[in-house]
Amino acid sequence: MSQNDSDSVRQFTVGEDDDGIRLDRWFKRHLPDTSFTTVAMWARTGQLRLDGKRAQPGDRIESGQSIRVPPAEAAAPMIMSVKKPERPVLTDDQIEFAQSLVIYRDEYAIVLNKPAGLATQGGTKMTEHVDGLLDALMFDRTDRPKLVHRLDKDTSGVLLLARTARAAAHFSKAFAGRTARKLYWAIVMGVPEIRDGMIDLPISKQPGTGGEKMHIDEAGGQRAVTRYRRIERAASRAAWLEMQPLTGRTHQLRVHAAAIGHPIVGDAKYGGKEAFLSGSVSRKLHLHARRLVIALPSGKTLDIKAEPAPHFAETLATIGFDASIGDLPLEEELVDPGAEERKARHKARDARRERRDSHRNRRGSGRTAPTRSKK
Repeated sequence: MSQNDSDSVRQFTVGEDDDGIRLDRWFKRHLPDTSFTTVAMWARTGQLRLDGKRAQPGDRIESGQSIRVPPAEAAAPMIMSVKKPERPVLTDDQIEFAQSLVIYRDEYAIVLNKPAGLATQGGTKMTEHVDGLLDALMFDRTDRPKLVHRLDKDTSGVLLLARTARAAAHFSKAFAGRTARKLYWAIVMGVPEIRDGMIDLPISKQPGTGGEKMHIDEAGGQRAVTRYRRIERAASRAAWLEMQPLTGRTHQLRVHAAAIGHPIVGDAKYGGKEAFLSGSVSRKLHLHARRLVIALPSGKTLDIKAEPAPHFAETLATIGFDASIGDLPLEEELVDPGAEERKARHKARDARRERRDSHRNRRGSGRTAPTRSKK
């Protein structure tokens, strides 16, 4: 986005990142203190223009177009928003730490190897988090990268950031549509009897926990599906698993592992006292986002791996697992068993909407029904 100021109006040029979005969305991105009411008023009075023509808030904009916006003073009486607090300036140590987490960077994406213990976003009494470090990861851009998914605080591994608004929309669609493939490593208590299995158990928030804990809820839970493969076992003591969530529920892997009787090592929340190995094995959570495979906006595929956290690597060595065999062959795209059923429901819903819209259009076409002649 570029801007030319004058005493009467402001002129902005639409950038590539905003190509195809609605005009009101452009205001949210670039002039967030201008309310929708103000934008609508400008449109009604002809003060809002796109390439010299009157524009509406819902109009789609294109890269290179010129947006004519009234002077800031014209919006001042109608601005209702509260001034946002300024973000604290990062120290040199924080900048160095944030940049040390980067394992991949291109024009669309930045990938971090998030350490265990660092939250993705802030919360109650949570002051240290990835979101608070994003100013250190702008590199050659003037805007911060954007979070498009998250990892639990105690889960380490691959965390993807989008460098532009368009890339963020692209990646978010990939995660929502389950075309992105996320593979985790987990060390679990005991050994699952089935070497290559599918866990299909619905999950919901556990009452009385304020949403901080999930549980299996056969009656009212959201469908949750996890595929797992056993990489290696240590007699009957523990197993090293590859886990792939085919749905994206909160704490899904942790809840599913505990539900089949093999909680993840170090997961006191879902495994209780039975989730810890004796000896020198770390009591931290042993869940690591090892690999992400996702299409880039360019059409190329990003396939990135993150080395396990120190405590995870130490446990592999302590138990005697061979770290070199952890990456199993990537199979053809796995499909959620319920995906076809949902696709059919969505198709039927869309067909109903088309019929309803067609009927409304016919009613509103202005044609009048023929009248009967009186005898």
